[in-house]
Amino acid sequence: MKKTALFFILIFITSTLFAQATWYNVRTYGARGDGQTLDTKAINQAIDAASAAGGGTVYFPAGNYLSISIHLKSKITLRLEQGCTLIAADTGYDEPEPNPAGGNYQDFGHSHWHNSLIWGENLEDVSIIGPGKIYGKGLTRSSFPKAGQGNKAIALKLCRSVMLKDFTLLYGGHFGLLATGVDHLTIDNVMMDTNRDGMDIDCCQNVRIANCAVNSPWDDGICLKSSYALGYNRACENITITNCNVSGFDRGTFADGTYQRKEAHLVPDHEGPTGRIKFGTESNGGFKNIAISNCTFQFCRGLALETVDGASLEDITITNITMRDVVNSPIFLRLGARMRGPAGTPVGSLKRVIISNLMVYNADSHFSSLITGIPGHDIEDVQLNNIRIYYRPLDSAASKIQQVVPEHEKLYPEPEKFGVLPAYGFFIRHAKNIKLNNVEVSYLTTEPRPPFIFNDVKGIILNEVKAQVPAGQPMYKLNKVSGFEILPERWLNKNLIEEVK
Repeated sequence: MKKTALFFILIFITSTLFAQATWYNVRTYGARGDGQTLDTKAINQAIDAASAAGGGTVYFPAGNYLSISIHLKSKITLRLEQGCTLIAADTGYDEPEPNPAGGNYQDFGHSHWHNSLIWGENLEDVSIIGPGKIYGKGLTRSSFPKAGQGNKAIALKLCRSVMLKDFTLLYGGHFGLLATGVDHLTIDNVMMDTNRDGMDIDCCQNVRIANCAVNSPWDDGICLKSSYALGYNRACENITITNCNVSGFDRGTFADGTYQRKEAHLVPDHEGPTGRIKFGTESNGGFKNIAISNCTFQFCRGLALETVDGASLEDITITNITMRDVVNSPIFLRLGARMRGPAGTPVGSLKRVIISNLMVYNADSHFSSLITGIPGHDIEDVQLNNIRIYYRPLDSAASKIQQVVPEHEKLYPEPEKFGVLPAYGFFIRHAKNIKLNNVEVSYLTTEPRPPFIFNDVKGIILNEVKAQVPAGQPMYKLNKVSGFEILPERWLNKNLIEEVK
């Protein structure tokens, strides 16, 4: 028995030593972890050693590791232990690399990856895992960083099989994560409390985002894009987003649990905190086969699906969403013609979208829910099921209600650009084959506008649609609408329908 026990002890020791041999402790390579000494050289040496051995785990024990550009490599895991904080230094980052595609069709920040705290290009089988923290203290949130500045916490280009898991990111700069052309990307149990974009998933395919919380009051939270940064069109495709929370509380107050709302007036575009889930605005390659489920929005903008640069946005399902204190349109579907792309690109399309089981409380009624194409280019085949929206009062903006809503087909797509809409519930324009099933809208105190306005709509079916209707207003105001149908027929009340000639 003693020999057997000794045998198993030796097996355990051997296997443990073997496992540890694939771990590369950054302190072994000279990292101080004191928050004062620049540890970049030691970190990159540990990565190089692991890479030379065919891969392994670069280990950050508890401590504060000050760094500039970390060069990620294939078959490497960065493991941030509990009590570890990787801190972005103020200056000394790799310069933005040349981009053969140029920057004519996308912002500067989308065109470069090397000016980041952690970056990798043309890699496979890489991971960044917690439970430690990344603190982008020295990163700038500027779209145009000065020489030596970093403006992204993590930037990945043309990588495959990437996992980001179980860490916290505080103040990620312009992008907490910029992933461009990354396939088989998994983001799980990551918390971001940041000062601009949270996650930008650009031209990526086969992506799973789950169990994440993103607080980003000054820009979008979880944002799918399909820019021209690679020099060619590539769709954002086969994406799932589930069990996530997005919000717009003051920077840093989500992570510390105080959930402050004092800085809403400081948002750069002065349109209230952002923090939402959005497709676009970069939309050259398109968005296809995307499912979003079981997500919450709090004190931020609503759900935005946008294609304005000539791409298709199609085959989208969104279900089980709750929102509270939404600062603009709970639902914003926009087909536009900004056309920031190669000459000759035709206007895109937005079609086959299903949004179900949406509960919204205290939404800003200035904007209503907005579904709008442009003349000659309709949004098609949209179905809204089991929707309940409570709008807060219009207050002092009542005098600014738009009598004629501008098209703004070339402008940046944002609900604010359309002004105070003439319907409080839904404004739907330039659309066809629209279905609303079990949809109900109401207001919390008073409201001067009708709940629904449909303009240039070809085929709209309303099944068990309810609304609180202000005195003297119709429930439905129609302008150039054909194929208008209300179900069940007993709900049809022509006194609640006004057709504009």
